[in-house]
Amino acid sequence: MKTFLRSLILLCAAIATIHASDSWNTNYQDALAQASKENKKVLLDFTGSDWCAWCQRIQKEIFSKQEFKTYAAKNLVLVEIDFPQTKIQSATTKKQNEELQSRYHVQGFPTLVLLTPKGKVLKQSSGYIEGGPKGFIKWAKE
Repeated sequence: MKTFLRSLILLCAAIATIHASDSWNTNYQDALAQASKENKKVLLDFTGSDWCAWCQRIQKEIFSKQEFKTYAAKNLVLVEIDFPQTKIQSATTKKQNEELQSRYHVQGFPTLVLLTPKGKVLKQSSGYIEGGPKGFIKWAKE
């Protein structure tokens, strides 16, 4: 039983770091500080990563593509604000995500919010952004 629980915890941790391995942060304040230091915008991705089909589609068709990664590395600090159903999150992360959902008036998933390094909203999009990485980059630059 202990081996099973250890394996389950390791699996959940591995899944939770998939976004992080692609330079996604989960800490909002750290992301703002990084954006200020690097003179970049902040992209908040409000997602239900383990249950939301449209969120998974954005991950597959936009965020996982090299064109997006190249643009993001030069221009954005990426923050995943996740509301999973089965993934384990710390109480601190859950609280932060709920506060951000309220602050930015997020009603559904996926929602993308583009911010200044001080947290001011530049633009917000609820739902899927069409056009793959090119469509996202066009949206971010408009």
